[in-house]
Amino acid sequence: MKIGITCYPTYGGSGVVATELGIELAARGHEIHFITYSQPFRLTGREANIHFHEVAVSNYPLFEHPPYDLALATRMAEVAEFYSLDLLHVHYAIPHSVSALLARQMLASRGIHLPFITTLHGTDITLVGLDRSYLPITKFGIEQSDGVTAISTYLRNRTREAFNIDSEIEVIRNFVNCDVYVRKPELVAAMRHRFAEPNERLLVHLSNFRPVKRIQDVVEVFGRVAKAIPARLMLIGDGPERSVAEYLAREHDVQDRIHFLGKQDNVNELLPLADLMLMPSEMESFGLAALEAMACGVPTIATRVGGVPELIEHRHNGLLFEVGDTSSMSNAAIELLGNQDHLQSMARAARKTAQDHFCASRVIPLYEDYYDRVVKRTQPTQSA
Repeated sequence: MKIGITCYPTYGGSGVVATELGIELAARGHEIHFITYSQPFRLTGREANIHFHEVAVSNYPLFEHPPYDLALATRMAEVAEFYSLDLLHVHYAIPHSVSALLARQMLASRGIHLPFITTLHGTDITLVGLDRSYLPITKFGIEQSDGVTAISTYLRNRTREAFNIDSEIEVIRNFVNCDVYVRKPELVAAMRHRFAEPNERLLVHLSNFRPVKRIQDVVEVFGRVAKAIPARLMLIGDGPERSVAEYLAREHDVQDRIHFLGKQDNVNELLPLADLMLMPSEMESFGLAALEAMACGVPTIATRVGGVPELIEHRHNGLLFEVGDTSSMSNAAIELLGNQDHLQSMARAARKTAQDHFCASRVIPLYEDYYDRVVKRTQPTQSA
């Protein structure tokens, strides 16, 4: 199948999932065309069956803001026609679903059939989409899609409630390549000493450092842990809250125990070095960072929000607490890190959860099946 994929090619979760989906589909023999304003950061440009098409936006003096959505629709239509795409799969509703709708209409006027699927990732619904200025167009884009998927049952239900939508929304959860995200003892032995001494515990946090990720809680929890046991923290990612994290690290006098690593492409090599992941977010529609850690045998302390309970079972493969309850999170982290048998048991359960339910080998066929269903049911009827 020839599939066009559009996403935000950044370090956010939706871009990561879309890129990894394209890579996995290409490995299974599909022809993948990424259509976006820059090459997704997890692509090397050397993958077989993957093509990148840049969306160029002209800056005319008349436009205070370049009309990316229109340029995207035009490029979608061009690529779809030139390469005879079977469908478009757009990630994040705004503006991608509306651009895909325009592309579909442009091609339909020339007798070319191009269905499109929209995948909802979270903030496109819970934040951007509920802005009164975007709500009507978000609802319209979702309803006009030929297929809609959501990354969790929570997000599907939230979308139906917020936008009064009763049409089909297929739940296809996020995934991870369990052969890539895996703890390799030889790699851990070679790399861990860069971040922690043998007698120290190593914690990790991975995000885009947006306010919703509550970086202040990460530093608060680690500050308490570091006062109780020898420990260090890896902060992977970057964003507007990094300066807050740096300030709080100095306030808690743990700045020399925190590694600010910035954005990293090799998170699959860094996560297995840790003993515990911290994800105290205010909201997560799924919790991809936690899944990536779990696949590496690293359990997560997280908040009981959104779709996280669909991934983490409290006291089995991780721990869940209320938003802002840094005291309980800290005490739980100290207790868990001090009990090697319990930590290892939870780490094994975390890995098993990823293998049994969220490996790419299990999830990608669900997308392929959904693609087939959407293409078949949207085929134009042949006139006699």
